[in-house]
Amino acid sequence: MRPLAELPHEVIAGIRGVLFDIDDTLTTDGKLTAVAYQAMERLRRAGKWVIPITGRPAGWCDHIARMWPVDGVVGENGAFYFAHDDPARRLVKRYLLPEAERRANRERLGGIGERILRDVPGCGLASDQNYRDADLAIDYCEDVARLPDGEIDRIVAIMGSAGMKSKISSIHVNGWFGDYDKLAMTRILLRERLDVDLDAARGSFVFVGDSPNDAPMFAYFPHSIGVANVAEFLPRLAAPPCYVTTARCGQGFAEVADLLLRATGDDGSGAGA
Repeated sequence: MRPLAELPHEVIAGIRGVLFDIDDTLTTDGKLTAVAYQAMERLRRAGKWVIPITGRPAGWCDHIARMWPVDGVVGENGAFYFAHDDPARRLVKRYLLPEAERRANRERLGGIGERILRDVPGCGLASDQNYRDADLAIDYCEDVARLPDGEIDRIVAIMGSAGMKSKISSIHVNGWFGDYDKLAMTRILLRERLDVDLDAARGSFVFVGDSPNDAPMFAYFPHSIGVANVAEFLPRLAAPPCYVTTARCGQGFAEVADLLLRATGDDGSGAGA
């Protein structure tokens, strides 16, 4: 990983969109700080596309798409995207799997969650599980004492034995039925909402993240960025980011925004608008 300051100026000048994880990338110690929220707002005012790519649930993503300064949100590790159509005053919800299949999958998830809670003492059902449409989230350090890596691996193994796909975030192990991930749904969102072919335009985006479930995004984007706390997960990262910030969490995200905005000469403040 190279310092963020080494990102070439010509690359920075060509960045059209900022994609980013939420937990411990945008947030800091579980809180969305003013500086991080303002960074999103400044980027969007400057004409950048701003899109969170998260493992958080549908209930949260409804709020995010409606009320945050974003162009859409990918949630539950790629199960869907939500985007608010401001002129039509409606929320667009785009799921990969049909409702009948999601309903059948949800019925299977309950029993698997009970098995994990029984077989892996100390873990917990994520507090946001009731707001999820498509996946099972097992808490290993958000509202419980942090589990050892071996116990986290046991959760992954149980999900795998049940035929689930899984990813480890900075706080949860998420598991689901279906062949999708963050990157696949990001492609769909950009094509359907912004008329962008991501495979042709990926050099025009940065992705900012911090944990193992961001590895496919780190690998795909040539200008991927980790906030400083990504160092905690390097042993578990299949692919590290290309660049890293000096600051951790939300302050690191703001560092990315500052760099992009300085290069364009537009600080996103809206002054003079």
